[in-house]
Amino acid sequence: MPTRQKTLMYSGAFLTSVASFVILCVVLGTQRWMDSEVRFSGVNSTTAVSLTYGLFRGTCTQFISAGLQVPESSFQVAEALSSAETKSINTAIIVLLVLSLLSSLLSSGFTCTNAVSNPYQTFLGPIGVYTWNAICGILTLTVMILFPVNIGKKMSVELAITCTSASMTHTRSEHRYEYSYWILLLSIIFNVATIIIIFFYDHARYSKKKEQERPIEKASKDGILF
Repeated sequence: MPTRQKTLMYSGAFLTSVASFVILCVVLGTQRWMDSEVRFSGVNSTTAVSLTYGLFRGTCTQFISAGLQVPESSFQVAEALSSAETKSINTAIIVLLVLSLLSSLLSSGFTCTNAVSNPYQTFLGPIGVYTWNAICGILTLTVMILFPVNIGKKMSVELAITCTSASMTHTRSEHRYEYSYWILLLSIIFNVATIIIIFFYDHARYSKKKEQERPIEKASKDGILF
């Protein structure tokens, strides 16, 4: 059976791992990654399209210069994107998030196992926890970089075009990142917290082990001198 200290430390790490897992589920399940306002100009009118979307779905509302507002409509992101590049990046983001989710789940399993038992395999201990949380954090950070890259590739413009009924010229865009994007930072923070908790436990255990070895080493030296 594990010591009380190990149970408490790994239980704390288990909670932070679960928190990271839950956040990633929320990120994948909610569609509030981006709010954009995309403006187009035509021969006799201008049009503004207000977009709110995530990785899978979105909604758009069209405002025409004459004061006419087109009712809100919904769209599928994968179908609305027109270029292969933006589609590929969006798909890559989804794949990376799924891999992050699996890494976080494995971290939860490893920390839970160590909280209730003493596994014999080395990888099931601190090394495994470090590995899965590092992978999860790196993948999540990559997602946070790739999504703005896709916005820079005019992802919002491609989505807005599906909401306009006429062929118009894009003039400017305004973007605001929403909570589904920003809470990815919380997931990374929980990954780091899990690593820190296990590091402090492992360091304390190593220090205690070295202290216990010192009397034996001293006794051996005294025996040799005698």
